[in-house]
Amino acid sequence: MSQKPVKIAIMSLTHGHTRKYYQTLKENPKLEWVAVQADNQDVRKIFESGSHGVPCYDSAEEMFRRHPDLEAVVLASANSRHLEQIRDCAERGLHIISMKIPSFDMGEYDEMIRISEKHNVVVQVELELHYNPVVHRLKKLIAEGAIGKILSIQATNITLSPVWAFPWQGIPELSYGKRVALGENNPRFRGGALCDHPHVFDLIRWLSGSDIDFVYSQTAPNIRPELEVEDMLLVNGKMKDGTAFLLDPSWSRMEERLKVPGPGWEVYPKRMEVNLVITGEKGTLFCDCFGPNVYHNGAPNDRYTVQYTYFDEWIGLVDEFVRCVRDKKTPQINLRWHRQTISAMNACYESIQSGLPVNI
Repeated sequence: MSQKPVKIAIMSLTHGHTRKYYQTLKENPKLEWVAVQADNQDVRKIFESGSHGVPCYDSAEEMFRRHPDLEAVVLASANSRHLEQIRDCAERGLHIISMKIPSFDMGEYDEMIRISEKHNVVVQVELELHYNPVVHRLKKLIAEGAIGKILSIQATNITLSPVWAFPWQGIPELSYGKRVALGENNPRFRGGALCDHPHVFDLIRWLSGSDIDFVYSQTAPNIRPELEVEDMLLVNGKMKDGTAFLLDPSWSRMEERLKVPGPGWEVYPKRMEVNLVITGEKGTLFCDCFGPNVYHNGAPNDRYTVQYTYFDEWIGLVDEFVRCVRDKKTPQINLRWHRQTISAMNACYESIQSGLPVNI
């Protein structure tokens, strides 16, 4: 007997990943998409221009009142708003998908854990690359011993800057949660590319089965000098099992600064590259998570465009979320597990500030 669909809504609509949920929420038979709530009139107009067929509300309170049978929400908001929204939702018994970073404030993070466990709600952190079939194949080969014991991991998560897609990403108080200088003589603040790219930190833990021991990180001069947050950095360090790693979580792809991303936003050579090189005692595995795409010049306006042909990771992410909600299970990327990833990312900022390695 099939389970009834989970009634779900989206809150805020200010995160760059928001649009990627629309098709999944509409077409996935395991979900019933009932409403959205917009943080401002600009995002409301953009949403309503898409004819999605669900009502849009200006306040979460009104949305909750109009839909008392709501079961779950997707938090598509600035990182700084997650604690208040998780508290509001958990107290109503609503299960939660939180986009990317729950919080960089570890006190806030622990409060999210406490609240969600008190009210017995599922909180799944959105790190969609766990559901990428290429990454699953990589994990399977590692588990089967194809390259023996892992010695080192090199990973990139380099994209365009989303600051023009969702401006809060360039505001330290909204992205990182507060205004903290990168260094004593550094005019920039925490809250840029590092805050946008938790994926590689998460993946190296997931693939190796170990936690991060220490990090050493440095920033480069910005290629977008008008930003007050970092756009390029490099991280190296070791896992607790001795595996060495080198990570590049930068905004090192240039973009055309469209208010709403669309064809032509990517300039060259493509929107993103998430690549992993896993070296073991018996050999090396290379993984291009976004390799099977079609690239072409052409309309509109002779812009370089990308046609995505890879599996939609949001299908797998949502499928797991629904299983956890209905079967009262804990998702693989839950708040307690993901906390170590955030600790490592905070340690990167501490290393940039001090110029020294930092233990986790």
